[in-house]
Amino acid sequence: MSGTLNKVMLIGHLGDDVKMKHFDGGGCIGRFPLATNETYTNKSTNEKVTNTDWHNIVVRNKAAEICEKYLAKGDKVYVEGRIKTRKWQGDDGQDRYTTEVNVDEFTFLSTKKDATPDVEMKSESSENNQQTNEEEDGLPF
Repeated sequence: MSGTLNKVMLIGHLGDDVKMKHFDGGGCIGRFPLATNETYTNKSTNEKVTNTDWHNIVVRNKAAEICEKYLAKGDKVYVEGRIKTRKWQGDDGQDRYTTEVNVDEFTFLSTKKDATPDVEMKSESSENNQQTNEEEDGLPF
């Protein structure tokens, strides 16, 4: 296989509410931390151990607005996207790096607001491909 793949699928709980940033051109970005857990039993002590990993999640435009409206700290969500590392400069002038998951698709698995359980969102390119396929053969799949 000569190609490469950058794909991430996570199911976890929000560690905080979605934080929005709006731009002059009308676009926006939503960011939130997502916690995933690994649980196992320590064989020597027979003790249950849970390790938590934190992931920086980024959603854009309409997806960000939907996440802000329906998600809150503690909600369970499935996200799918790609890993991206950003470089930026801190106040001290030092280079800093942040690794994020840029989300293409998501599904709400449980929300405290419970307005729309199991909401699914796909990126615009995924929706356009589906619409093109439906137009070509008249089938919705």
